[in-house]
Parts: sequence; structure tokens; C-alpha cells
Amino acid sequence: MKKIFFTVTNDLTYDQRMNRICTSLAENGYTVILVGRKLSTSLPLKEEKFQQKRISCFFNTGKLFYAEYNIRLFFFLLFKRMDAVCAIDLDTILPCLYISQWKKIPRIYDAHELFTGLKEVATRPRIKKFWMRVEKKTVPKFKYGYTVSESIAEEFNRRYVVKYEVVRNITRLREFTEQPSTEKFLLYQGAVNEARAFEQLIPALKIIDCKLVVCGDGNFMDQLKKLIKENNVQEKVVLKGMLSPDQLWLISQKATIGMGVAENTGINQYMALPNKFFDYLHAGVPQIAMNFPEYRKINSQFEVAILLDDINPERIAEAVNNLLLDTVLYGRLRENCLQARKILNWQQEEKKLLDFYQSVFNQ
Repeated sequence: MKKIFFTVTNDLTYDQRMNRICTSLAENGYTVILVGRKLSTSLPLKEEKFQQKRISCFFNTGKLFYAEYNIRLFFFLLFKRMDAVCAIDLDTILPCLYISQWKKIPRIYDAHELFTGLKEVATRPRIKKFWMRVEKKTVPKFKYGYTVSESIAEEFNRRYVVKYEVVRNITRLREFTEQPSTEKFLLYQGAVNEARAFEQLIPALKIIDCKLVVCGDGNFMDQLKKLIKENNVQEKVVLKGMLSPDQLWLISQKATIGMGVAENTGINQYMALPNKFFDYLHAGVPQIAMNFPEYRKINSQFEVAILLDDINPERIAEAVNNLLLDTVLYGRLRENCLQARKILNWQQEEKKLLDFYQSVFNQ
């Protein structure tokens, strides 16, 4: 069996993409070890088909955290036997580069996003300069790689002449059951970070007769709470925090509309194709998303969403209210979701992943 180490900076519990990837590889004959971080709030790890390891740190945010975690990760990997190592995003790529060179093994880059295109990176000159230096130093040395969308793969090729595969964040197909809900509600799931358009979505709630349920956490949570208070919509917003994938699935099936609005600030948002787009689709939930390239490609084929060109509060409210009132449109989008999930699912997408790893070891 080939042994592959995967490295992330989260605490593993809520990472649906890595759970899918690691499970698929473990089910197909690979020994898989997923390495992440341990926080004081980390829940006990659920038993999986792959191995899991958490690294504890003194620091949990900022530059000191990244420095400490990368050093600890390097020394952890140094004394492990492995046949390949895979860095998840730029924040673990340096240890994986050095370990692969030391051990003379294949190194793989799994870019969950265009890290240097994140708003929280792109709008901070010193931080962007640092991560751009890391990207320029490392990515050209990673011959093998894959990412979440064609747009991001094309951008890597433009920057560094690397040809990365595309393995999308598609949800695993599971049994769908109608989940009756006592009231209609909008659902936002995912990272509560900058550029997720909360500055526009929260004011829009003042002219939407529907609650918003937020499932997730992130670096924008304090600002989100402030926005809720400033707009006096405390009774319209429910903050659920981080939920397990199983808990999230139950809530998703009860939702009325999924919210996937985002700012066109930082190239990553424009090129992204996140988990929640497919999670809403698999739950049979019509969604409000952006008229960005990756959403547009899928929606032109399946029509599962209303796509917005801009995200001022009035436009968001108009789209939501129209979808709530137009039962014919809503029914069509919902039925399209239920048909699309039979085609767009992880059981089909994982074939690309398995072909990729087979080609890495064959070479």
C-alpha cells in the first residue's frame, strides 16, 4: 500500500472535502494520514477509514501560529515513513516541499482555493507580499497538483505553467428524504470570513420576511454580530456556529433557500466553486449565488440557482422575495436540484481523484 500524508491547518472535524478525499483513497488501497491542528475547543475525532493526527500549538492565530505550526509539522513528518506528501493550500506547503526533497518522494499540491486571491490576503499589502513570495517559491516546484475549479487551474497555469487537474468540491450522493420544516428560512453555511457579502446580506433581511440561519464560524464573526445589531435584525438571524457534516445535512434539507452570495473582491471569490453550492443542490434547496464563471457553467446546464450580477441589499432582497413568492420558479429549481445531484456527486468526481493518484505513482 502506498502511504500518503495530507496536511491542513484546521482541526479536521468539519473539513468535508478532506474527509471525502481521504475516505476515497483509503477505500481504494492507500494508507492515508490526515494531519491537522488541535485546539482547546476541538471535539473528539470521529473514527474514519483513514488515520488522523492533531498537532498542538502554543499560538492559535497570526504569524506566530503559522510559524510554530509549520515547524512542528516539519519535524512530525520528518520521522514518518511515506510514499508521498500532499500540502493543502499555501499555509502548509513549505514543510511538504522540504520533506519531499529530503525524502525524495512525490509532492502534491491540493489548492482548495487561490490562497493569494483571498480578500483577507489580497487587501493587506504586507501579508499579500509574503504569501506571494511563498507561492512563487513553491508552486512551480509542485509538478503534481489539483484544485477545485477550472478557473483556478487556468490561473495557476498562467502564473507558473503548471497543469493542475480539477477535483471539484462535490457532495457525496446519499439518500434524500423530505425534512418538514415549521417555517421557511434562508441558510448560509460555510466559513464566516471576509468577502462573503454579509455587509449586504444582513441589511437585506430588513425587507425579507424570512429568517437567516448561519452555520459556520470564521474571522468575520465579530463583525457579523455587530452588523446584526446595527441593522436591528437580531430576531431574524440564528447563529448555529460550527456543525458536524451530519448535523449540517439535516438542517440543509429543511432550508428554503441557500445563500451563496459573495463579493467580487479578491480573485479567489470570482473563480471559486465552494462546498456549499453542491451541498445546497444535494439537499434540493434552490439558491441565490453569483454570476461568476464556475456557477454560470453549472447553472446553464442544470438551472439550480438565481445568479446575481451585483449584491446591493435591495437586489439580494428582490431575488429572495421573488423566489419565495414564485412557486412555479421555486418548484422548477428544486426539481432541477434533485435531478442534478444524480449526475453531480462525489461518486462520479472521485474517479478523477483516483486516476490522478494512480498516475502520480505510475510515473
